[in-house]
Formats: sequence, structure tokens, C-alpha cells
Amino acid sequence: MAVSDRPRAIADISTGTILATVTIAAPPQRVFRAITAEDQIPLWWGADNMYRTTKHVADVRPGGAWRSEGKGSDGQEFHVDGEYLEVEPPQRLVMTWKAPWDGNNITTVSYTLEAVENGTRLTLRHEGFGQRHDSCRDHGSGWERVLDWLGDFLAKETGAKPLSVFHCRLIPPRPDFAFTLTEEERALMAAHADYLRGKLKEGAVILFGPVADPTGPWGLGIVRARDEAEVKALTDADPTVRAGRGFRYEILPMMSTIM
Repeated sequence: MAVSDRPRAIADISTGTILATVTIAAPPQRVFRAITAEDQIPLWWGADNMYRTTKHVADVRPGGAWRSEGKGSDGQEFHVDGEYLEVEPPQRLVMTWKAPWDGNNITTVSYTLEAVENGTRLTLRHEGFGQRHDSCRDHGSGWERVLDWLGDFLAKETGAKPLSVFHCRLIPPRPDFAFTLTEEERALMAAHADYLRGKLKEGAVILFGPVADPTGPWGLGIVRARDEAEVKALTDADPTVRAGRGFRYEILPMMSTIM
């Protein structure tokens, strides 16, 4: 079964740019339609306790115009519009963004969609805020919400389960392993790092690296998965475990996370 993760957005006020990412449990073609089609955006863009998009008009071609309209929870109407600059379904979409609440300043939003094992890795870049630092921060938080709505909408459609987060501890075969590596073990650790980099790119791994524990270094991995069985499949496929050289993983579910 496919899985979705939660979006993360970073607002770099020094450059006036927002970068956001999310993995969505749907193929790129389906995600592309959800972010462009006139009959799709009103289905997912918004929440009753904040605002809701009620109408979307889009001429999805380079030079074509788009416009979204809606109402806030206070009943106030709003709109945002722009023009498509690049349209390359289902991999890339670039458009201008102009909103009255942002002083009608024109910024640029780009979506990049990449097929991954769990569905689609969507990367969003919103740039052109200049010195409008507060607007950049606010839009960063806004994009996290919007991509969360998109992921939830498509996850319900595919029956995907939300991901949980797990703490994975890779215990080496001896306490001084990090300081007494043989050449064969160095090659094994290089294969281990390559494997986890691949999982990082897929979105299954959030971070990994060695921990300087005074009793002996060990490897830390923070993993997203639907259940512990899925995590165990990931760790069992690690070259260090498959080599049968005494490595083992301890897997613990996180009770809650702030990301």
C-alpha cells in the first residue's frame, strides 16, 4: 500500500524564497491533475476553519491565465491569480502568483514532480519575495498547510495510510568499531551510506548518521513508515545487516514528533 508523508517548508528570508517538499501516495499524473484542473482544486484547497477555495479557472498552457476564488471562515471573499510560464505534464509546472493580501506583488511558484517508490515526490519553490520577510514566512507556513491538504485528499482517494516516525539504532559488532575499521568494513559502510542515501531521496528516511556515544558510537536513523514491519524490511535490506557481520538494528516508534 502506498503511503504519504507530511510536508516540510523552509522560508529563506535572506533570498526571499520558500522551498517545500512532500511525498504523496499517488502517481505524478494524478498529482499534476490535482494541482491544475478546474474541477479538482476546489475539492481540496482549504479547510472550513480557515478558508475554502470555491472556484478555479485555468488555461493550462504557457501564457495561459489562472485564477482561484474563495471565502474565508469569516465570510470574506478572496482571490489569487497569475499566468502559467512552463507546463510540462506531469513533471513540472511554473506560474506567477499575485494576491491582493500580498500587495499584488508578483512572485513565481514552481512545482517539480518526481515518481518515487511511494508515489510522487513534490518539490515546490516560491520565490520573488525580496525584502518582504513577513510575507515570505507567512507563505512558507501556508504552503505546508496547502500541501498537507493535497496529500490528505489524494491519500483518501488511494486508501493510503498516514506515516509514523521510528527511531532506528544501528548497533555495530563491537564498541570500538568506528575506530578499528578494516578495509572490508570501510567498503561495507560505504555501501550502507549509499543505501540510506537512496532511502533519503525516496522520503523513507528523514536523517541518518553516527552518534558519538561515550560508550561506543552507533548509527542513528529516523524513518517514516506505515508500521514497524515496513521499517524492519528497510533495515533488514541494509547491506550491514545482510552481510551477517554482527550488525543489528533496534527499532522504536516515536510517540510524537515536531517537524
